[in-house]
Amino acid sequence: MDRLLDHIERLAREHDKPDPKLLERHNIKLGLRNADGSGVIVGLTSKGLVIGYEKNPKANGADLRDYKVRPVEGKLYYCGYDIRSLINGLKTRRFGFEETAYLLLTGTLPCLSELEAFSKELNQRSFLPEAAQRFIIHDSAHPDQMNALHRAVSAMSLFDPQPNPHAIRDITRQCVDLIAKIPTIVAYNYQAIAFTRGVSKGLLLPQSGLSVAENFFYLLNGALPTSALARLLDLCLVLHAEHGGGNNSTFTVRVVSSSQANTYMAISSGIASLSGHLHGGANEAVVRMMRYIKENLRDWKDEEALEACLQKILHRQGADKSGKLYGIGHAVYTLSDPRAVILEEKAMRLAKEVGRLDEFRLYQKVARIGSQLLAKEKGKTVAPNVDFYSGFVYEAMGIPMELFTPIFAMARVAGWSAHRLEQLIQQRLIRPAYLSSIQEKQTYVPLVKRH
Repeated sequence: MDRLLDHIERLAREHDKPDPKLLERHNIKLGLRNADGSGVIVGLTSKGLVIGYEKNPKANGADLRDYKVRPVEGKLYYCGYDIRSLINGLKTRRFGFEETAYLLLTGTLPCLSELEAFSKELNQRSFLPEAAQRFIIHDSAHPDQMNALHRAVSAMSLFDPQPNPHAIRDITRQCVDLIAKIPTIVAYNYQAIAFTRGVSKGLLLPQSGLSVAENFFYLLNGALPTSALARLLDLCLVLHAEHGGGNNSTFTVRVVSSSQANTYMAISSGIASLSGHLHGGANEAVVRMMRYIKENLRDWKDEEALEACLQKILHRQGADKSGKLYGIGHAVYTLSDPRAVILEEKAMRLAKEVGRLDEFRLYQKVARIGSQLLAKEKGKTVAPNVDFYSGFVYEAMGIPMELFTPIFAMARVAGWSAHRLEQLIQQRLIRPAYLSSIQEKQTYVPLVKRH
């Protein structure tokens, strides 16, 4: 088997690697990315807008395609609202994820009565049927929590009396149901595995009157969190709820939705995408990278030694030898990621409260020096992204690392659901074209004459 696999891999690499000249000649955009790294525009969305650069013409009157990219401070909008204004609206010590989910689904901010009704609906729908609980305990339990989440969400269709509706109203019901249930599923998946380790709190029932963030903490730890911790997790959910239609998992949900696959298949496809190392899991990678740095840096205040350590990582000689400084840089943002700016401030407060301020200061130095090194060696304008600080925040809150990406999913399901509805309303099957890399027709050779 090993020889066969080696042979297949060699042939696959030989035939599947694209010819750079062919790509240039036909202006093929691999990964739906332009040559300057910006994304190819493939549709319209009212849900999220991500801004990290401006495109300016190189000369007056020049062809619009002849431009240069100018880095700008990052901006993120949900349905036209700046994320900063949404966060500032929560300073009255209330929770925001429910309001954010409503906004994304409807395009409008709810009034008080609408928000109360929607929040109550989410709370009531957070309960799982006993059959679904048994499925999680006996059938979907897996150490890989994203694997478990994918299986459990996919299986929710088994407990839906109408799993394949076509009316937008009925599909909306499914989306709201999953926004409510996925936090419970994430907590239950973790408890199912924790039981095998002898540390499970058991499958507790969600409590009425609690926010999504509060209930998640309760289901995970068996006790209500402090108000400060619950609001910080709620902030993380708001920041991760949406990021435009072009990110890999959201685009995947839109592609699958465009075929009119049911809601459970579509949302499961987003979870599958998020499980990939190039999309989800970045905050886990940051925590592992920081552990390496802390283990190999005697004096955390020695910036020269820190820079040498980061150089070692960049040159594939340290950490996981990937050559990546995780959590620094983004596909769209350049000068700053607005989510990271918001979360950095909250992370500092948390670090002070839990006695990890020195460690947080180290994070800030890695972000600053790492960004400078990438600018110098790669010629890129970069800044820390939201994943750089989110792992530190979750870890400081006592959340296990294997739940970092599932928490991302339980936030992003709001955005996925909103994009699913938008794609179905637009009624267009996503079906791009691929150019064949084989330019000459092949002549069939009988089996006995092949070598």
